[in-house]
Amino acid sequence: MNYLNINSEETLPIAKELNQLLADYHIYYQKLRNFHWNVTGKNFFELHNKFEELYGDARVKIDEIAERILTLKYHPVSKYSIYLKVSNINEESPLQSDSDMVSSILEDHKIILQQMSKIINVAELAKDEGTIDMIGGFIAELEKKSWMLNAWSKKTTEKLESVFVA
Repeated sequence: MNYLNINSEETLPIAKELNQLLADYHIYYQKLRNFHWNVTGKNFFELHNKFEELYGDARVKIDEIAERILTLKYHPVSKYSIYLKVSNINEESPLQSDSDMVSSILEDHKIILQQMSKIINVAELAKDEGTIDMIGGFIAELEKKSWMLNAWSKKTTEKLESVFVA
C-alpha cells in the first residue's frame, strides 16, 4: 500500500539525509550526556540541568527521525559504529570548561541545522509535506535553543544590534 503518495525513488534521498541526521543526533545526544555528567564550576547547576533538558529533547528527536525513516519505508541506521563513522559531529573530551562545552554545543547546532536544511531541500523536491513539517518544527526549536545558549555565553556588557526594525 502506498499511503504516502510519493514515489519510492523520490523518498530514497530523503531517507538517506534523515539517516545522516539520525547519526548526527546520536553523537550530539551522547556529547550532551558527557557534558551533563562532567560539567563543573559556578555554572554547574544551571548547565547540568540545561544539558539534561537538551539530551532529553534529543532523545525524543532521535525517535521521531527514526520513525519518519520507517514511515518512508526504509530502515533507520541503528549501529553506533556507523554513527561514529558518518556523523558530522565529533565526540568531545569531558575535560573542558563550561563555556567551551556551550561553544561545542552551539557548533553542533550549526551542523545539525545545516543537515536539516538539506532534508528540507530534498523533501521539497518530492513534495514530502510530512518530513518538511517535522523538520521545520525541529529547526525552529533548535534555533531558539541556540539563541538562548548563545545569549548565555555573552558578556553582560554585550548588546544586540541597536537598529530597530519597524
